[in-house]
Amino acid sequence: MADQSVYAKKIWLKSYEPGIAPNIDFTDMLVPQYLTESAKQFPDHPALIFQGYTVTFRELDDMVGRFAGALKDHGIKKGDSVAILLPNVIPCVVAYYATLRIGGIVVFNNPLYSDRELEHQFTDSGSTFLITLDLLADRMVKLREKTGIKTIVYTSIGDYLPFVKRLLFPLVAKKKGLAAAVSEAKDLYTFKDVMAKYAPDNTQAEITLDDVAMYQYTGGTTGVSKGVMLTHKNISYQIQQIEAWFPEFEKGGEIMLGALPFFHVFGMSVSMNLAVRMGWTNVLVPKPQPEPLLEAISKFRVTFAPLVPTMYIGMLDHPDMEHTDLTSIKGCFSGSAPLPLEVINRFQEKTGSIIVEGFGLTESSPVTHVNPFNGTRKVGSIGIPIPETECRIVDLEDSTKEMPVGEAGELLMRGPQIMKGYLNKPEETAKTLTKEGYLCTGDVAKMDEDGYFYIVDRIKDMIISGGYNVYPRDIDEVLFEHPKILEACCIGIPHPKRGEAVKAFVVLKEGQDMTEKEVVDYCAQKLAKYKLPVAVEFRYELPKSNVGKILRKDLRVQQK
Repeated sequence: MADQSVYAKKIWLKSYEPGIAPNIDFTDMLVPQYLTESAKQFPDHPALIFQGYTVTFRELDDMVGRFAGALKDHGIKKGDSVAILLPNVIPCVVAYYATLRIGGIVVFNNPLYSDRELEHQFTDSGSTFLITLDLLADRMVKLREKTGIKTIVYTSIGDYLPFVKRLLFPLVAKKKGLAAAVSEAKDLYTFKDVMAKYAPDNTQAEITLDDVAMYQYTGGTTGVSKGVMLTHKNISYQIQQIEAWFPEFEKGGEIMLGALPFFHVFGMSVSMNLAVRMGWTNVLVPKPQPEPLLEAISKFRVTFAPLVPTMYIGMLDHPDMEHTDLTSIKGCFSGSAPLPLEVINRFQEKTGSIIVEGFGLTESSPVTHVNPFNGTRKVGSIGIPIPETECRIVDLEDSTKEMPVGEAGELLMRGPQIMKGYLNKPEETAKTLTKEGYLCTGDVAKMDEDGYFYIVDRIKDMIISGGYNVYPRDIDEVLFEHPKILEACCIGIPHPKRGEAVKAFVVLKEGQDMTEKEVVDYCAQKLAKYKLPVAVEFRYELPKSNVGKILRKDLRVQQK
């Protein structure tokens, strides 16, 4: 194995752009200490902008101190879990850093989740304190009875707005569903009252880099969501890895677009934490729809924009795109799903920016691969492993056998950003982490001769049709190239002769028409016969995750 191991040789290092070292001299700094440093270095620099309301780094550090004092007063100590159920609003950032500062464990939750999903996550994580929105407060008070949560603090979208907007907010908020009256209840407090009551407590708890910083829940492809245990080292070193990948972006010199949800690991690391580490202004967008995205970028002159494909596609197809100035953007980072070439070209042409595609998992904090910003960017590739990240591609049946260059197998990864394990799930942890510390991703991938990696598909998404392995993403990408098609996703369905066959779900661009036969005929020009869809279903939209990733697993469930 050692003789043929191009992976051990790290052939991808030859594709690093000049100025990026293969190794990082990591600083052993706890995540909340990044905020302390930036508050000292850039005290009057805007840290957060929400709807035009600005919080400087000094003010943010003060707010974190006040909330840290509140948490301590309510009995939260080192190792206790604090649940945060918020979109990208100022109190979300405050609660995250305050929890870490006192040695607590952050449990981020998606505000769109059902009570059943939230009950599982609150209970599994052992959360005793919750911060949420007024819109969800009454629901959470009822749900509290089924969980270990004792104290609930709620904030409102209108808590932090510029003066005029704050005056007008009560007049329009309830009509637009942006605020809600909250019934009085025991151990229920408003965020504003809590902030007014407590003096800042800036004491950093005595914790180590190996202590768990958060439980980040991942749905995976099946079953109940698992709590990924990410340590302070995982998150801190990940921030430094991302910083190292973009050397030309200077500390204190950029404006970040905070559109990816912070409750998702991609948004947490690449938007929230990176901006705090670098002393950048972060423009918060709680609902990343095309109109608010375009407005935030143009109004606040955003320079760095981490987004997912549906956000790029949505902006390009929005009528305001034609007369919106997006030329402030220098760099974009795309992840979670492949970005069609047509979208990359159109967006780069419109903005003058560079889009780099990358890859990662919740279990890897999340980034492991990115295309070089000032080097060769290969279309369809997730890029090359970032510094201090090792990768191997192994046989799907025999994980001791490494696959040669260009041949597909399971992607295994190792690095300082790889999780400690799954909370309360030792068997799942043992299946996912090898004894050598490699993360078994469940992704089928291949590597080319320059060390660039390509995701072929998820192992569980693979369709076996007449004995052939069919990867749905191959067909998705062909459909994405059709000028009439906006989005597409393929799954396997039962077939009487082949065992399984392909079904395509297609969303057409506005004003376009296609027949099922046209879709199949188009695919026939570009794909082998056994890969062709046997059924096509046209839809107005496809199910998506909180970061806009098309959920193939939901489509499969809907077919049963």
